[in-house]
Amino acid sequence: MNLHEYQAKEVFSAYGIPVPAGRVAATAAEAVSAAQALGGSVWVVKAQVHAGGRGKAGGVKLARDIDSVGAAAQAMLGTRLATKQTGPEGLPVDKVYVEQGSQIEREIYLSLTLNREKGRIAMVGSAAGGMDIEEVAEHSPEKITTVNIHPAAGLQPNQCRRMAFALGFKGAQIAEFQQIAMALYQLYLDKDASLLEVNPLIVTKEGKLVALDAKINIDANAIYRQKALAELRDTSQEDQMEVEASRHDLNYVSLDGDIACMVNGAGLAMATMDLIKLHGGSPANFLDVGGGATAERVTVAFNLILSNPKVRAILVNIFGGIVRCDLIAEGVITAVKNVGVKVPVVVRLEGTNAQKARDLLAQSGLKVIAAADLTDAAQKVVAAAK
Repeated sequence: MNLHEYQAKEVFSAYGIPVPAGRVAATAAEAVSAAQALGGSVWVVKAQVHAGGRGKAGGVKLARDIDSVGAAAQAMLGTRLATKQTGPEGLPVDKVYVEQGSQIEREIYLSLTLNREKGRIAMVGSAAGGMDIEEVAEHSPEKITTVNIHPAAGLQPNQCRRMAFALGFKGAQIAEFQQIAMALYQLYLDKDASLLEVNPLIVTKEGKLVALDAKINIDANAIYRQKALAELRDTSQEDQMEVEASRHDLNYVSLDGDIACMVNGAGLAMATMDLIKLHGGSPANFLDVGGGATAERVTVAFNLILSNPKVRAILVNIFGGIVRCDLIAEGVITAVKNVGVKVPVVVRLEGTNAQKARDLLAQSGLKVIAAADLTDAAQKVVAAAK
C-alpha cells in the first residue's frame, strides 16, 4: 500500500525527520488559504498521486505569488496526471500539497528497501539525486552506494558515516544525516515498510538537510498490523479491478493481454500464464481464487474478469485438491448463465470429482470448451481468442 506525499511527510515528522512546512488542499481556494497560512513569498504546488516523475509530467509547479498558487492548483485538480510510472492513462489528482519553497544547494537520493538477494534491508544513496535518478541508475550505477544492514545488529553508526562520506557530507551534516538515516530505519521496521524513498534529500543554502519529498510503501501482507496507516489508503490511485478483487479475498493483478485466467493456486496460475504465452497468447490477468474456491467466488471472479473490455477468451484451470471440481463446475455453469458470458470459455478441471465436473459441464448445454490437460487448454484458449 502506498501513501501520498503529504501523508508520508506527516509520518516523517513524527520520527523527527526534517521536512518543509506544507498543507494539503482539495480545491484551489484551499490551496490559496494554505499558502497564506504558511507564509513566505515562494511556494511549490504538488499533485498528490501514487507515482514518481511528477515534476517532468507537470505535476509540480513553482508559484511566486498567491494568484499563481491558485492557478497551479486549479490546473491540476480534477485531471489525470500521466507519468512514466502510470502509463498513458494516468492517475486522478484529487488533492494538491502546498509547500513552502526551499533554497536548494544540492539534491541527494536516499532510500531503504529490501535486498532480496541478501535477505537484508538495504540503504541506497546517490549524490546524483533528483528527477533523473532513473537515468543515473541505468547509465552511471557507480554513482550509487548501497549499504546492507544485518538484521541482528541493525543500522550501525559506522554504516551511516560510510554513506554520509559517499554522499559528500561534511562536518555537522554527517551527524544530521546519521539522525535521519537512523530515524528512517526505525520507521521502516515499525511501519512494516517495503520501501522508504527520499528523492530528493536536499542540502539547503544554510547547509541543513531536509527531506523535500517522501515516499512510503507498506507491505500489503502487514496492513492488518498497521490499522492507522490502512485508514490512509486511497483506492482511487489503484487499479479498480484489483480493489474489487481484494474486497472478495481474491488475488488479482491486471495485465495487458486479452485472455483472462481463473486458477486456484498462485504457482498454477503462473504456470498457466506461461503456457498461454508459450502458445502465442497474452494473459489479461493473474487471478488466484484460492484453495477454498466456492461457486459464489467463481461467480464473483467471472464478473471481475469480464469487466475488462479487452478480454476475448477465458481459461478456467482448476486442480481439485481441497476444493471439489464438481463445485467449481457448478460455479462456472451458474456464472456463465447469470453473468451472460459472451466470449469463449475453456475449462480444464483435474483432481477431486473431476469426471463428475466434466459430466456437469457436458450436460449444461453451455458452449464451454473442455480441455484434456493444461497444454490442450492453453492451445484451445489461444485459438479461441484469435
